[in-house]
Amino acid sequence: MGRPEVPKVYEPGAVTAEWLDRVLRDAGLLDDGTHVVGFDQEDVGTGQVGANVRHRLRYEGAPGPASIVAKFAAPDEATRSTGIMTRTYETEVDFYRDLADTVDISRPACYLASIVSGTADFVLVFEDLAPRVQGDQLAGCELAHAELAMDEAARLHGPRWGDDTLQSHEWLAAGVAGSVGIAGLYDLTWDRFVERYITTLTSDALAIGRALHARIADWATHQPSARTLAHGDYRLDNMLFGPPGSERPLVVVDWQTVRWGCGTSDVAYFLGAGLQPDLRRAHERDLVARYHAALGAYGVGVDYPFDACWEDYRRYSFSGYVMAVIASVLVGRTERGDAMFMAMANRHAAQAVDLDATELL
Repeated sequence: MGRPEVPKVYEPGAVTAEWLDRVLRDAGLLDDGTHVVGFDQEDVGTGQVGANVRHRLRYEGAPGPASIVAKFAAPDEATRSTGIMTRTYETEVDFYRDLADTVDISRPACYLASIVSGTADFVLVFEDLAPRVQGDQLAGCELAHAELAMDEAARLHGPRWGDDTLQSHEWLAAGVAGSVGIAGLYDLTWDRFVERYITTLTSDALAIGRALHARIADWATHQPSARTLAHGDYRLDNMLFGPPGSERPLVVVDWQTVRWGCGTSDVAYFLGAGLQPDLRRAHERDLVARYHAALGAYGVGVDYPFDACWEDYRRYSFSGYVMAVIASVLVGRTERGDAMFMAMANRHAAQAVDLDATELL
């Protein structure tokens, strides 16, 4: 008779030493004579849709991992409802179950992925990536970190570039069909977004937002020349950086918005808000070229010349702005969240203006 299924635990307060022991044992991380006998918890990260909790473990017998991180739904009810509506929680579980091992990007090792479909009852258990340092969306990053992000983006997009078999995953295919839904969410949230943030939006941000409002359905349903697996929220807060020369200098987390779409949209999303505007302006074309060259290792390039890549980069410079409008209204509000969404909206608006991207709407 096989081992029974790991008990379901979907809230931080329900975690026990016995449950952690079982998760790590099923993942092959504990010797037969080793048992988890206690732990301490602490919140980590700045995510708003999920709650990440580090568990520092105590053992009887030979020690196993010193700590692990478990991810649960955020405690805020409005945020949980948004996560259910947008299938955010299901998407991350499905990514780790179905597709994580088919791409080369550096991401956390996942020891458990479980969800009750259609609810906020989910849990993911990961390796603890400390002492890597989380990127800071507000401060922006240095050029060297942006170069790492371009390399890892190619390692995500390249392996499944133009792979139409991805549509066999219902949750990915549903994301393509839901592009019109993005337009509806933008229309639904736009007025509230302006009312709430008008004093902190630049004039360019207001103008770009209004231009998008008039053409959002056309933009959201644009068909890219080739689809691949895209992260969808590829930004500094979702990146953990190791020291120079480390084996994994960048690890990408928070796979809640994975979609089957234009890979270059991740590049535009990252560069638009991850770099301060002057640094982006000075280096963005070289960074996009670095990404495009890295795709060549996967045979991408003949049917996707740099000019096409650059046009996609311009077109998807609106992505971060759209995310800022929708997410800032639908998730629970925090002081840092407001600052982050304003940084995204204002920097992505500047990016779109610099690239004259409105001509592509």
